[in-house]
Amino acid sequence: MRALEKLLSQTKKKITKSVVSSEAEEINPEKLSRCLSENLNALVKVFGDNCDFVSREFNFGRDGQYKGAIMFFDGLTNLKIINDNVIKPLMYDSRFVRSDDTGALESLEELRDKLVSVGDLKTVESISGAIDACLSGNAVLLVDGFQKALDISAKGWDKRAISEPDTETVVRGPREGFIENLRTNTALVRRKLRSPQLKIRSIKIGDRTNTQVNIIYIDGIVNPELIAEIERRLKNIDTDAILSAGNIEQFIEDSPSSVFQTIRYSEKPDTIVGKMLEGRAAIIIDGTPFVLSLPMLFVENFQSSEDYAVRTSYATTMRILRFIAFFISLFGPALYVALATYHQELIPTSLLITMAASSESLPFPAALETFLMMLSFEILKEAGVRMPRPIGQAISIVGALVMGEAAVSAGLVGAPIVIVIAITAVASFAIPFASDAVSLLKWVLLVLAATMGSFGITLGALAIVIHLASLRSFGTEYLAPFAPFQTSDLKDTLTRVPLWKMRTRPRALKPRDSKRQNFKIPYKPAEANDSGEEDRS
Repeated sequence: MRALEKLLSQTKKKITKSVVSSEAEEINPEKLSRCLSENLNALVKVFGDNCDFVSREFNFGRDGQYKGAIMFFDGLTNLKIINDNVIKPLMYDSRFVRSDDTGALESLEELRDKLVSVGDLKTVESISGAIDACLSGNAVLLVDGFQKALDISAKGWDKRAISEPDTETVVRGPREGFIENLRTNTALVRRKLRSPQLKIRSIKIGDRTNTQVNIIYIDGIVNPELIAEIERRLKNIDTDAILSAGNIEQFIEDSPSSVFQTIRYSEKPDTIVGKMLEGRAAIIIDGTPFVLSLPMLFVENFQSSEDYAVRTSYATTMRILRFIAFFISLFGPALYVALATYHQELIPTSLLITMAASSESLPFPAALETFLMMLSFEILKEAGVRMPRPIGQAISIVGALVMGEAAVSAGLVGAPIVIVIAITAVASFAIPFASDAVSLLKWVLLVLAATMGSFGITLGALAIVIHLASLRSFGTEYLAPFAPFQTSDLKDTLTRVPLWKMRTRPRALKPRDSKRQNFKIPYKPAEANDSGEEDRS
């Protein structure tokens, strides 16, 4: 008897636990209920205060015996898809053909497979899944009696047309650029790279914004350790909002305190595809036209997508000019101050006499003159960028001419310093990707030149080189292939050799497949035979 009572007690406890757990599952707010009204109340409680939230209830089936509801946000979805491919088939064509011809609906999957004619359909089983679907621009279909819902892809918000990006204009080469729509951007990449090895991984970042971020790479070329490190850094981001590519860049870069950027960005699909073919990965963020590529090398600041569409000699010349422009914009004002203040003997006599005559009645020393002119230029540049485009152009041109001429005529600054600042400004425009770092470092070099002359400039240059050598971009040396020196990777740095000579990918990126091509020599026409005709055999 005691054994029987003990067995009955254990059985009763198990039944009680199972009943309690089943009841907990039914009242769990995270799970959808079989009652349509309960699901509607739960979602309306979340979205009910929004005037753009639409909840449409309707009956369907052979005799209208089923009750359903579809919910979406007006402006995020395509109403034509919802009306023609979801509501109309359900209300007018809902004859569930079965072997016994009863027309009974036994599962939500049957409705999905036979009536809803939309390409991308998913099944969700929780309230949070339905909320995410609505916020993503999809429609959610609920049916009374089923503890599931259909997540129907019906995105239809307005988007900007594909056009040439303003930040990377080219004379030769593709002119299409990324836009703010994530799926359009991935499609632009797939159009350029039609390979099954192109992989795209998705991550949502931002507790409030739930921004979709895609990692895109070429499997078989990129180093798997790089992809794992990118995913680790992205998943560690804990923030409310991600609104632009710059937000992601600041969270995942190696040296956030450095003035040099260690993650490259681009608005051109051909540039991103070219980076990935070398062994890099890209990050596409929904809502921004700028796509990040990483790791980044210092030489990328002087490269342009047009370099690979023009002849080798011209591309090499332009590369050298960009390096010269970098040094002019960085050291130009500091060298002028050092020569004019401490090293007049290095200036040719005729030029020195001209400079002395122009600065004879000036009230300020050369360092203060340079400081005032640089400050004026930075203010004009910022005003030109922030103002509306027609007004900004007028401020940049007229403001610079009028202020420069007026300052010289009033005897506040000399003509030589106006020329130096103008050349420095024009040179900085030739290196847009490094202009931010140059704009900050030239102030430091100006102070060093004003206090210590050429010795201060040397110390500043040495500190910059040491800092560059210490930088890393996702484990890759920033100054590669110069430090560490790799002869095989010098083909696409200061010079650009012919494309048929670039047989290997950069070793600094550690690609899995370092071989790029087998082509060894350029095409040579066949020799003509004795009859004067070309031998085409």
